[in-house]
Amino acid sequence: MKMLLPWELLILLSLTDCLAERSARHGPVFTQEPSDSVFPLRSEDNKVFINCKAKGNPVPHYKWKVDGGYIDMDLNYNLVEGNLLINHPHATHHGGVYQCIATNVFGTIVSREAKVQFERQNTIKYSWVFNGRPSFLLQDTRRFVSQRTGNLYIAKVEASDVGNYTCVVRNMMTNATAYSSPTPVVLRRDGEHARLLPLIEVQFPESLHVTKGSSVKLECFALGNPVPSITWRRTDGNPLPGKIKINHSNGVLEIPYFRPEDAGVYECVAENSRGKNVAKGQLVFQNVHMAIEANLQWECKASGKPKPVYRWLKNGEPLVLEDRILVEGGRLAVPRINLLDSGMYQCLAENEHGAIYASAELKVVASSPDFSSSPVKKSMLIQRGGEVIMECRPHASPRASISWRRGGEFLKDSTRRTIMGDGTLRISNISESDGGRYTCVARNPFGTSSSTGTLVVKEPTKITVPPLSVDATVGESIVLPCEVSGDSSLDPTFKWFFNGKLIDFNRQDHFEMIGVGSAGDLMVRNIQLKHSGKYVCMVHTVVDSVSAAAHLIVRGPPGAPEGLIVGEITDSTAQLSWESGPDHHSPVTTYSIQARTPFSIGWQAVRTVPDSVPGQMFHATVIDLNPWVDYEFRVVASNNVGVGEPSMQSKQIRTKAAVPEVAPSNVSGGGGRRGELVIQWEPIPEELQSGEEFGYVVAFRPLGTSTWKQTVLASPDASRYTFRNDSVPPLSQFEVKVGVYNNKGEGPSSHVVVVYSAEEEPSEPPSRVWTRTLSASEIEVYWEPITQTASSWKIIGYEVLCWEEGMQESDAEMVRVTDTAALLSGLKGSTVYLISVRAQNSAGAGPSSPAVNVTTKKPPPSQPPGNIEWNLTNSKIFLSWEHVKAMGNESEVTGYKVSVVSVIAGSLKTRKQMQFVGLPQHSGPIRIPKMSSKRELFLSFTIHRMNFWHNRFKVSRVPSTKFCLITMNPTGTMCLLKSVFVFFRS
Repeated sequence: MKMLLPWELLILLSLTDCLAERSARHGPVFTQEPSDSVFPLRSEDNKVFINCKAKGNPVPHYKWKVDGGYIDMDLNYNLVEGNLLINHPHATHHGGVYQCIATNVFGTIVSREAKVQFERQNTIKYSWVFNGRPSFLLQDTRRFVSQRTGNLYIAKVEASDVGNYTCVVRNMMTNATAYSSPTPVVLRRDGEHARLLPLIEVQFPESLHVTKGSSVKLECFALGNPVPSITWRRTDGNPLPGKIKINHSNGVLEIPYFRPEDAGVYECVAENSRGKNVAKGQLVFQNVHMAIEANLQWECKASGKPKPVYRWLKNGEPLVLEDRILVEGGRLAVPRINLLDSGMYQCLAENEHGAIYASAELKVVASSPDFSSSPVKKSMLIQRGGEVIMECRPHASPRASISWRRGGEFLKDSTRRTIMGDGTLRISNISESDGGRYTCVARNPFGTSSSTGTLVVKEPTKITVPPLSVDATVGESIVLPCEVSGDSSLDPTFKWFFNGKLIDFNRQDHFEMIGVGSAGDLMVRNIQLKHSGKYVCMVHTVVDSVSAAAHLIVRGPPGAPEGLIVGEITDSTAQLSWESGPDHHSPVTTYSIQARTPFSIGWQAVRTVPDSVPGQMFHATVIDLNPWVDYEFRVVASNNVGVGEPSMQSKQIRTKAAVPEVAPSNVSGGGGRRGELVIQWEPIPEELQSGEEFGYVVAFRPLGTSTWKQTVLASPDASRYTFRNDSVPPLSQFEVKVGVYNNKGEGPSSHVVVVYSAEEEPSEPPSRVWTRTLSASEIEVYWEPITQTASSWKIIGYEVLCWEEGMQESDAEMVRVTDTAALLSGLKGSTVYLISVRAQNSAGAGPSSPAVNVTTKKPPPSQPPGNIEWNLTNSKIFLSWEHVKAMGNESEVTGYKVSVVSVIAGSLKTRKQMQFVGLPQHSGPIRIPKMSSKRELFLSFTIHRMNFWHNRFKVSRVPSTKFCLITMNPTGTMCLLKSVFVFFRS
């Protein structure tokens, strides 16, 4: 049997809090009652506790009953606070029905009856094991074990959940454990992807009465796909108590140490992307304070089979019925309660299976009116023309009668003033004359009390310049005005709301509030489409609050069209249809179609029928497409603001094949060898080939004849064809055309052009070939050009052949030139060479001229000067070296070259022959005596002080260092053998 609603209070209660909660005097309230229990007889300490605990002020004292009779405390029974301790329990002597009685000066309450047995388990905990694993199944947001029913709930079954489940029941007192038979779970594939709304399978009672100081647990769990999230809240908007405990799956809410402020309606919200479901229940605090002479009505409801019967107890004894006390089943009614009605009341519901109790304390309160905790508001500011409500809510038992006075004059109801039933004074259409002091007077049989407040009338705040609805275009900036007038002593505070949300100006880059004092205008910068909506200017003062709203419509380029579909396709057309996207407050004026192929660079506009698609039309035919080409399409909408974003591209389609329509261009030819007709053209791009098996048809005929000779080239990349026939005269004219074809048929041919056949090679060699020796390695060759009659076409160059005497002409080195002279280099010294020249045209090279011989000069001396010496006198340098004598196969020595390298600021400058580049100007001549075996060089210059660095060496700065002259070898690095370092010292 389950108590659904221990009792329901059907009247409005007046509560009093004359003293702080901790010191309030009240009757006993059970925080822990005995429960049906099974104890093991072989416990280690051989003692059993039956729990009972009650709170009260003063502290209650306890008695116990077993099987209806009071227990005398002896060696077997002891009281530990309110708990009953049984020493050395015996199954026969100590088993039975126990009941705890708690009493203080306010009355007595009895606990529920608890059946106590031995050797049978109780106080159980439910767990589940998956596939026989040693650890219990972990609970999370998807899996939940109810400790009320023991059931396991899985919100959304997954493949990993398939297996066998075993329920484990454990006695927390004896640690005895029992296992159920395994239950298999099989995954059904028919609902694998179903998305389900949350369904709350585990929920708590709709109404639950909780005693002060006790602990209450609420269970809530839901099934669904996706897995629902569980949240808890109070429906009155108050936050959940800070002491609450919520388990890791959010499926259990526990409120320990229940207090009056914890009472209320609690909601469990299960939510997923498909929706949400709510379960709610009311927690009712059972202690009741009522004013004297109020009417008491309590109702107690319980469920059970068979239907339970009810009895009422007062202070632990059956309630004595009087004429004014009415008991009807679970309903108790006591009109005009008095102080003697105070006490502890219990409703007992029982049937053949047992009995349950619900308890509450009734306190009857009698007191004079008291404003200490709820005085009339000391000062009230109100705008002229407005309405004021002055509350008067003193604590009084019985309820006080209320009257109001202004100054010394008591007020009566009028057209503008009303004293309401609860004592509240309401004044409407306030004028300046209504200002002043107002006093509430409260009276009841126990006394009179009053409280006074002052009403101050202010001028109302008005929005004189409200924001106006406006249209704007993306990228613009606007100002929404908001200006007010009102009482000069009040400082207005401006707030702006956008689509119901307060604008945070510290986080919004596009919004700025401008203006001071009575103005709080809103500037919206660089407006975007997302800024379209409702704007509210709200102005607060300590007296009133006013607001004005405006709508901002942002016009922008249209959004992307949607649902693009490609319909019927031909070789050159495609049918497209689509749906409109958002127009962003500016109607679409036109649609344009873009296409992309593997051969295009990005998206390109294409022609359509109609040529300009109006904004009200959502289909078009794309024309002038190339056959046998893969296309993707997209649609772009435009309006008066601009061009919008393109739609998603269509799936790729291929147009049908067709006969080629484009002929080859730039057909030309000529050249080649004698007897050849060379024909050339530009190949047709792949996107214009219109189908498979593409190729070319080349046709030609001698100029003036009627019969075409044709050949087929089955390659789409072909760009040249050569016809060979030795009977073709040189430079004869042919009419030529090139056509195209594919597997659909033959396409057009190019225009007919005239192409010359190949010419003959030159028939004569160049004449008057002569040579000039320059050195041991170089020869110059000259000749006369051949005449035009010796070649039927243009001479494009000459070939010069050179080979050593005694070798064959086939081994000759060849130099090609376009002039009538050539320089041959890289030759050997003192060697005889044979030279021949021949002319060349497009047909090839003509005959060679008769060979002429020429001898190169002797080579230069191979030995360098030796024994180089330096001699420094003042600012002059004398160089001397030994004379070089040429060998027998070398040319005679005629002179010497001296290289001078400039050193400036640590850098080595380019070597110059016989020059002083970058050095101080020389002041004397260079002379080389001819007749001495010693060659001397005289250098004269002005001395300058220098200090320099180089990556290969360093000259340190010292006072005497003036200059350094370095001789370098031809590679630019320091010459290891011939380098001379000369330091000039003063």
